[in-house]
Amino acid sequence: MKTLVIIPSRLSATRLPGKPLLKVNGLSIISHVVKKAMSANIGEVYVATEDQEIIDDVQKNGGQAIMTSKNHKTGTDRIYDAIKKLGKLDTDLVMNLQGDEPLMNIDDIKNLNDQMIKSKSEIGTLASKIVDKSFYENQNVVKVITKENLDDSHFSEAINFTRKQKNINENTYHHLGIYCYKLETLKNFVSYDQSQNEIKNKLEQLRALDNDIKINVALAKSSPIGVDTEEDFVAIKKIMEYKS
Repeated sequence: MKTLVIIPSRLSATRLPGKPLLKVNGLSIISHVVKKAMSANIGEVYVATEDQEIIDDVQKNGGQAIMTSKNHKTGTDRIYDAIKKLGKLDTDLVMNLQGDEPLMNIDDIKNLNDQMIKSKSEIGTLASKIVDKSFYENQNVVKVITKENLDDSHFSEAINFTRKQKNINENTYHHLGIYCYKLETLKNFVSYDQSQNEIKNKLEQLRALDNDIKINVALAKSSPIGVDTEEDFVAIKKIMEYKS
């Protein structure tokens, strides 16, 4: 099966404007993500963006990028636009990697791709165990509730995604910013209007559940933090500079 990796990215993030081009170890966050995706070696990698500065940065650092419309409401809509513009409608699976998660584990990316090929699921994603109890109340940390306990052998179904959760449920995990879609499912997904649930919670994956599209969840080995705030950026910078 053929997989295409697309990383949606834009400069106008509300909480931390310009974050894709913030530099760690002399390389922008978006180019760190591109290098991670290329190292996973599961298929061709492209960044989908509305900003020429992002295209220039990615290309300068050896990656591929494509310009998409400025009118997309979500990253998923941007991804489908990119696939059409690239003329890559012959792919089987589309991996959506978030442009603000430079610490994503390469083995986890490969595992999600393998699980999708094996299970023939419509949409797959990753989640990790919650070790920090403050995550339950933190609205920047998205939680996923699954039907069964996640372990290495289960690709369990997601029941719900939430930003805030008071009751600690044993099947609640930290949802990571990565999705893999069957191309046909992605096409259906972007044809649906945004659901009320999706708009209220600012979680586009709820559009899938609201339209009876199943999402399966694999257990991730690591629990990377994404860059949503200035504090996140400082924390990630420390980790990445220490590792290098």
